Amino acid sequence: MMCWKMAPHSPWVDWFKIHDWPLSPYNGEFPANYEGWAGNRALPVFNHDNPEVREYIMEIAEHWIKFGIDGWRLDVPFEVKAPGFWQEFRDRVKAINPEAYIVGEVWGDSREWLDGTQFDGVMNYLFAAPTIAFTAGDRVVMEQVQDRSYQPYPPLFAKEYAEKIQELLNLYPWEIQLTQLNLLASHDTARLITIAGGDRASVELATLLLLTFPGAPSIYYGDEVGLPGALDPDSRRGFPLESDWDREILDYHRKLISLRHAYPALRTGDYRVLFAEVTMYVFARVLGDKELLVAVNIGTAPAKASVIPAAVGLKSRFNQQLFGPAEFEWSQDAEGAILQIALPPRSGCILQHFS
Repeated sequence: MMCWKMAPHSPWVDWFKIHDWPLSPYNGEFPANYEGWAGNRALPVFNHDNPEVREYIMEIAEHWIKFGIDGWRLDVPFEVKAPGFWQEFRDRVKAINPEAYIVGEVWGDSREWLDGTQFDGVMNYLFAAPTIAFTAGDRVVMEQVQDRSYQPYPPLFAKEYAEKIQELLNLYPWEIQLTQLNLLASHDTARLITIAGGDRASVELATLLLLTFPGAPSIYYGDEVGLPGALDPDSRRGFPLESDWDREILDYHRKLISLRHAYPALRTGDYRVLFAEVTMYVFARVLGDKELLVAVNIGTAPAKASVIPAAVGLKSRFNQQLFGPAEFEWSQDAEGAILQIALPPRSGCILQHFS
């Protein structure tokens, strides 16, 4: 089914979008005469309105699900315009494995794709962009982000970040929030440590926010060991030798991943913001009677926050540090119990109630 074999009477003619003859897949001196993805003649575009094409793709999807894969990540799915295509794709995949995960590469507002008939989630760049703008701030190397389809700039302070996160949490129903593929980098972006000019703290703070956010966290291979990488193709470097791993970043990831596994509230609990001023951002994750508090200071100086947990319906008197450096103490006034949290520069912590 190669284009170079195709002639006007080929049975495959209607599988593609052919404009004229002859076809020229290899010689750039001549027009390709068929549609290629993003103008690339090496990637001929399928005619998804052709029932044979549609069935061919559906059978591929079914084959690999039967083989045992856990789901599908769909590249630029919005470019498939055939009515009902992704609805049928979902129906046929889920008929084989109802637990299969279907995630689309959609960078912006994805409500039309997350109506329950198509994808389980999308690549959540709406989380990545403000999180990078908040944690990396003015360290962001603009040459690494300006021509991408997300905007991790200009720098955000805590109040602005809280507003962005609340907008995102209001965008989709809670069930959809829990199936979003949250990320900080991918093959289509520069890696965060490169975006942040090599600043390790930016990676660590963003990772803390990633692994305490509702949804499915996605760690781009190598980010967990500090692998740098500029825009594609540099973002696709081979995984480094163990001797080149950044062990501090690796240990940071391991600790947070262990906590996410150990505390279901970090996966599916309610998300409640308690404090967002200047460089300090404090929120809680709540699942039943289990409450965890997360605090982040993105500033270059120590910072403090005073929070009244009862103001957002919390009952815990947080008294145990699960993660990170922090000093905290309780006091009482007419409004109730007040928790004072002090964080060193560029740091974050997780607290719980332990009795």
